[in-house]
Amino acid sequence: MSTTWLISGPPGCGKTTWILNTLRDHPGPCGYLRLKGTSQDGLEQGCDAGIDRTWLQDQIPALQDLSTSQHRTAAADRINLIELQQFQAPPEEAPEAIDPAIQSQLDTLQLRPDRCLHFGRDPELPGQDTLAFNRLEAWSLSLHNSVWDPNSLSSFWFELVNGAYGDVYRAKALMNLPDGRAFFCNWIVSQQGSQFLPLERVEPPHGRPKRSSELVVQGNALNGIGIQTTIDDCLISDDVLDMHQAPMRDQQPESTLTR
Repeated sequence: MSTTWLISGPPGCGKTTWILNTLRDHPGPCGYLRLKGTSQDGLEQGCDAGIDRTWLQDQIPALQDLSTSQHRTAAADRINLIELQQFQAPPEEAPEAIDPAIQSQLDTLQLRPDRCLHFGRDPELPGQDTLAFNRLEAWSLSLHNSVWDPNSLSSFWFELVNGAYGDVYRAKALMNLPDGRAFFCNWIVSQQGSQFLPLERVEPPHGRPKRSSELVVQGNALNGIGIQTTIDDCLISDDVLDMHQAPMRDQQPESTLTR
């Protein structure tokens, strides 16, 4: 039989990092799913924009997506980890204590957790970044096909996490650069600084990248219009992108260009 765990906790507590390390240490097949969390009075859920899944699948190419039925097969050495943003801990670890709205999602996918772990309650999980939020807004933006000017990205992210667009407590994103690289950008108010972690996959220099690119922000008094306006000034045009990519295309072997 496979093992299925539900891993929950508040924004920025380290769920995805813990899941990545756990999956890397597992010798057998593994699956992943992020569930849609529930909002509470004054506490707005961050959008599930696919950032976590994209990052994990880049780091673990064999990782299977549990949202599709063909990947929910049972195996003796298989582990499935389900991620859930949840502001408050369930009253107990038993699966019977799962919120009915969450249980409905699990039932639809025919997934039944063997164990439920929550950051801030269970000692197996680190607790240094587990924050209690009294009020939290959420804002998100799809950046599909967008490519950033590298210097502008650095300036924008510095402004974002230092209060230029409201009190940001949590920010994460997948950002594309002109040379085909992408970065998982990650920040939480309890940390000393931001993480800029490169994805393994580099896109070929042939137009705009096809992979996921998203931004999710949580905080208070967020200025979404200001964020959007600044981002519009930071993204590069087709002509500028082609100027960056042309030298890379010239360096590629002819056989690669004709694929």
